[in-house]
Amino acid sequence: MNSLAFAALSFTSLHLLVSGTRLRDALIARLGERPYRGLFSLASALTLGWLILAYVKAHVPQPTPFPGLRGVADALVLIAFVLIVLGLSTPGPTLVGAEKLLEREDNARGVHRISRHPFLWGIALWAVVHMAFNPDPAALLFFGTFAVVGIAGTFSIDAKRARLYGESWARYAAKTSNLPFVAIAQGRNQLRLGEIGLPRLAAALVAFGLFAFFHAKLFGLPPF
Repeated sequence: MNSLAFAALSFTSLHLLVSGTRLRDALIARLGERPYRGLFSLASALTLGWLILAYVKAHVPQPTPFPGLRGVADALVLIAFVLIVLGLSTPGPTLVGAEKLLEREDNARGVHRISRHPFLWGIALWAVVHMAFNPDPAALLFFGTFAVVGIAGTFSIDAKRARLYGESWARYAAKTSNLPFVAIAQGRNQLRLGEIGLPRLAAALVAFGLFAFFHAKLFGLPPF
């Protein structure tokens, strides 16, 4: 558990105390944009690998205490997979290296009408569901790390983009929302399912299917 705790702390610190902060700005000024991104990606991959290996060693598979709610968990994780896949496959100004999209008029399309951070909210939802259905110490620490980094990351990215892109970001933020569906509920945007695209939805369903199929082999238990 000590290794898992230190890995969780390292991964969380890297994403919350460096990425999106003024320390990031200082490092970029000193190293340059591309070297910083390369080093950050390497550090992120290493700490993520450490976190996963530490969890595998610390976690003892146990049946969920809520077997009657497995259908609810499956539905929520499916929604999480949809958000993750759509967030990664739909161009948007909050993705790494896509900041130039802020200058386009149609930069809030598809899943970005729902939230400007669909990937991170998908990760957070996936993590919270696993925390609820696997409430042992190792799982709470492991999945809690992703929940904290995912949710806090949305606000960190917003602050970074606002600091760096000013008016361009303000125009984009005015027609989108961080929290899913808020901009739509407030009338600042509209839900247009046709923009999401069937291939992206199909990819999300395939990813979820593979997850469900291999879950028992990889983690010792069927999904939930």
